[in-house]
Amino acid sequence: MRKKRITAIMMTAVMTFGLTACGGGNTPASSDAAGGDAAASGSGEGVRVGLITDVGGVNDGSFNQSAWEGLQRAMEELGIEANYLESATDADYVPNMETFIDEEYDLIISVGYMLADATRAAAEAYPDSRFAIIDDDTIEMDNVTCLMFKHEQGSYLAGYVAGMMTETDNVGFVIGMANDNMNKFGYGYCAGALDANPDITVQQYNANSFADSATGKTNANTAITNGADIVFHAAGATGLGVIEACQEAGIRAIGVDSDQSGIAPDTIITSAMKRVDNAVYDAVEALLDGTLESGVHTYDLAAGGVDIAPTQDLLTDEVIRAVEEVKKKIIDGEVTVPATKEEFEAAYGDVYQLD
Repeated sequence: MRKKRITAIMMTAVMTFGLTACGGGNTPASSDAAGGDAAASGSGEGVRVGLITDVGGVNDGSFNQSAWEGLQRAMEELGIEANYLESATDADYVPNMETFIDEEYDLIISVGYMLADATRAAAEAYPDSRFAIIDDDTIEMDNVTCLMFKHEQGSYLAGYVAGMMTETDNVGFVIGMANDNMNKFGYGYCAGALDANPDITVQQYNANSFADSATGKTNANTAITNGADIVFHAAGATGLGVIEACQEAGIRAIGVDSDQSGIAPDTIITSAMKRVDNAVYDAVEALLDGTLESGVHTYDLAAGGVDIAPTQDLLTDEVIRAVEEVKKKIIDGEVTVPATKEEFEAAYGDVYQLD
């Protein structure tokens, strides 16, 4: 077993490349990587894939859970072996990475941008190992695949639903952590809400954690006190507190990442879905086919990578029709959803402000 420990390595200049599926011209990871022979055979027998969660944990009902569900499907359908390690704090990222490296797993999947530094350091220290990371595109290495999503497109649809269904012209948004990647949820949600209802107010709160349901509940209660009758969260396990607050107050909630309607069927009107499960499954399948390449693979609305949840029991026919129409416009390029601060402000002004 390899006992070398990971040394933290910081990169200053990074570039991203597209996978072949996205039309990019990138370099395939080394065929000498662990599991290369088994991958080339196309069989999952003997291939092991490890999943490392962020602090939200594997049962967050959202991001991490969806990733694990994708890996479970790969176990069932592709015959691989798989395991996950939960990260209680960010101090667990490197030790969890070391565990899978020492056990010579064929592919290690990091769930979330918070694991970027640990993933980058491991990939540099072990160039013959294969890695994939979800929601981070900053690692330019031959043995790292970056799985990205057009968060803003799914969130736009959620915002459109909120804009049409609010009775107070006042809705809320709770984000797990504010940064360029996570803010895409907010840009999309605010844009959709404003396009559906120009008179709407969107209250925005930063919980600064993906694992603090108490803070999520407090943020949601503040929004409710200030008049919101629908609250959307993009906050992982923190969002469970948002849903609980909405449930107790008798107002509507919007979930994230997976169809969260099962958590509170009479409260959650829809969810901004991000098919992390499909991305994980695709990465494993590509590993087995010998086609897993480095660079960035982006999942958007047209490819079915983002959408709103199929559960629509609490949506009116009018809302369902309107959402289908705007989905087509996004796919056809008639509606461009902002993904950056500059794009948002150019179209809507300076109204995206986190508390």
